[in-house]
Amino acid sequence: MEDAIINFNKQFDYEPAIRNAEKLKEKYEHFILCGMGGSHLSAGIIKMQKPGIELYVHRDYDLPPYSEEFLGESLLIASSHSGNTEEVLSFLRMALEKGYDTAVITTGGKLFEIAVDLQLPHVVIPDEDLEPRSAIGFSTLALAKIMGEEDLISILKSVGKNLYSQKLKAEGDSLAKSIGEKVPVIYTSNQNLAIAYNWKIKFNETGKTPSFYNLFPELNHNEMQGFADSKYSENFHFIFLHDSNDNPRIEERMKVAGQIFEEKGYSVTNLELSGQTAFEKIFSSLLIADWTALEIAKIKGTDPQSVPLIEDFKKRLN
Repeated sequence: MEDAIINFNKQFDYEPAIRNAEKLKEKYEHFILCGMGGSHLSAGIIKMQKPGIELYVHRDYDLPPYSEEFLGESLLIASSHSGNTEEVLSFLRMALEKGYDTAVITTGGKLFEIAVDLQLPHVVIPDEDLEPRSAIGFSTLALAKIMGEEDLISILKSVGKNLYSQKLKAEGDSLAKSIGEKVPVIYTSNQNLAIAYNWKIKFNETGKTPSFYNLFPELNHNEMQGFADSKYSENFHFIFLHDSNDNPRIEERMKVAGQIFEEKGYSVTNLELSGQTAFEKIFSSLLIADWTALEIAKIKGTDPQSVPLIEDFKKRLN
């Protein structure tokens, strides 16, 4: 896991290629990506860099409840790192039955076999024994390629040069020690939802710890009241992700909420997102999350890469 974090910037050297690309239309009105866990994170990242893009995420079996007209105008993208995610296979099979345009992103597995057998447009991302959450550079480049977003690929290619692992590692190690045995709660603005969600996943899977996230300003209207009683709330550690591009009122809400929590004796860490582009902000922040979660795993003495509870769950489903 540590090597994966150190070498993360090298993922942006990857040159994605679409096999059977001639079967794709020149233009689609919408894109619908079906993926679970780390296999759908790329969509949220792309939507941050390009707000308003017609990209939707489906995290369930079968097809989303959109009209036939909407689905017919869309490219339906089945994304599974392993290629064996049953929800994604369900999505792809139903899309094929209905005759909708489909594409695949995977490293192999059943999804790859279907794509090859039916000559579907597909991108094979490098299989470097990474967990999906650690291969997000590969998957984001692959998704941008399938969507025909060459401008996004160019921006992504430049990101790796600006990721300084040692500086980010120091921030992550320090934060892990501040969190200790407490439960991390990540708060940020609505426009940075994808970052907060990624942080949560890294704490869950790498750090083997419960973690939660929410967004300003909505959390000020409900969730924060749940932390009124220190008897139940003193075991949480709040992480506020600040962004200079946020609405000034969001920054004020963060400031006041942090003051209230600190007055109640809760631990709060404020982190500023840094970078020239949305992609730089995202990936720099996520590297801090990686280092933090890894250090928490070391403190706990647990394996940061394996996910035994999830694997046990999958076996019991069969």
